[in-house]
Amino acid sequence: MPKKMWGTRFPKKTNSLTDEFTSSIAFDKRLAEYDVLGSIAHAKMLGRQKIIPLKDAALITKGLNSILKDVLANKFKFDLQAEDVHSNIQDALSKKIGKVAHKLHTARSRNDQIALDVKMYLREEIKNLNLEIKNLQASILKFAKNNAQAIIPGYTHLQPAQCLLLAHHLLAYIECLERDKERLFDAQKRLDMPLGACAFSGTGLAIDRKFVMKELGFKNLTQNSVDSVSDRDYVIEVLANLSILSVHLSRMAEDLILWATKEFNFIDIDFSFCTGSSIMPHKKNPDVLELIRGSTGQIQGNLLNVLTLMKGLPYAYNRDMQLDKPALFDALDTVGNMLKIFKELFANIAIKKEAIALKLTDESLFCVDIVEYLIKKGLSYREAHDIVGRMVKASLDKKEKISNLSAQELKKYSLKLGLDVKNILDARASVNLKISYGSTNPKLVSQQLVKWKKRLNARI
Repeated sequence: MPKKMWGTRFPKKTNSLTDEFTSSIAFDKRLAEYDVLGSIAHAKMLGRQKIIPLKDAALITKGLNSILKDVLANKFKFDLQAEDVHSNIQDALSKKIGKVAHKLHTARSRNDQIALDVKMYLREEIKNLNLEIKNLQASILKFAKNNAQAIIPGYTHLQPAQCLLLAHHLLAYIECLERDKERLFDAQKRLDMPLGACAFSGTGLAIDRKFVMKELGFKNLTQNSVDSVSDRDYVIEVLANLSILSVHLSRMAEDLILWATKEFNFIDIDFSFCTGSSIMPHKKNPDVLELIRGSTGQIQGNLLNVLTLMKGLPYAYNRDMQLDKPALFDALDTVGNMLKIFKELFANIAIKKEAIALKLTDESLFCVDIVEYLIKKGLSYREAHDIVGRMVKASLDKKEKISNLSAQELKKYSLKLGLDVKNILDARASVNLKISYGSTNPKLVSQQLVKWKKRLNARI
């Protein structure tokens, strides 16, 4: 068992159950790279400020760089008996350079050290996650472009509503994913550099926090030492953003699950992203999408976990905060995997054009178009709505299509109705009638496809 960094004050060893229960190395070892990088910057600052001799700072830095190489090459041997990642790195450094390593922890506490590590880790994770979101957007965009002319019935309340370009529906996914990226980018603005807060009250040594800030690429310093070590807003904020992102992924998955059913029959998902049944040979189940949908609860649970963890803690640091990391790491890993597999799945979907075309023969999809036809003829919205309502009721009662009505029969509902109304009882005509910005009009959708191609080709 490595020597505790705080062990001198205690008259006897901690119980082995205490060691096992309080250890965090099993999960915080993924922070090793950032722990070492933060320590290198701290050691340089200590030497530069003459808090420790320059030769000692140089030796510490050399030792840490050697450890960093091993960490990056996955050759560093973590001691799972160690208390945490900090003590593990400290112990490894001591073995490399001897007692000089003990000077590294000058003007620093594990309280501000862990805050630094997690913030550095999040900067990188947010960057990687946003790249995965962008890759998914590009996959959706390609699918949309490949099916730019496809029209589907759009739904509200899961009931057939109006005609819609499939590409327009898919662009809605890209829009919400863009907001997810923006939220994650925005969270980075509040990742300020906390090192120098020490345990919670700062230090009487002449440290240079701005030097460390610049060395590590931060834009700002935290302004209050108590807040620096007791704040976990950045963890909660990222978890909240991941929860919103997961909701979007779940809703997208639900659309595709429905569209793949025989009842909808809009799409066919490649067998490589489906599974079968152990008892029903005919089954082709969209299990990947179902697990994406199901994992959303896990992400939201992680957010609630940390919110509940923090809500009763007094300022400043409390050991409870150690437990924020399993929730954060799990959420990041889960969402990352969801994005990766969703990207590949979208590249392996085929449209069932004939089945969709059959759905588009439902004339109720054109009711709003008829209402607007009558409005253009001078009727009020309410008058037009009531007329079309009566037509729909009669059509359902008599099982008769509007397109089969004669000129005389149309006039019974309104003198404003002419045979030309039948020209809009067509899916292509319906989408072309839409002219408002952001609508499903093919020309507008085409412009959006071009815009998003340029936008996604730009660097993040």
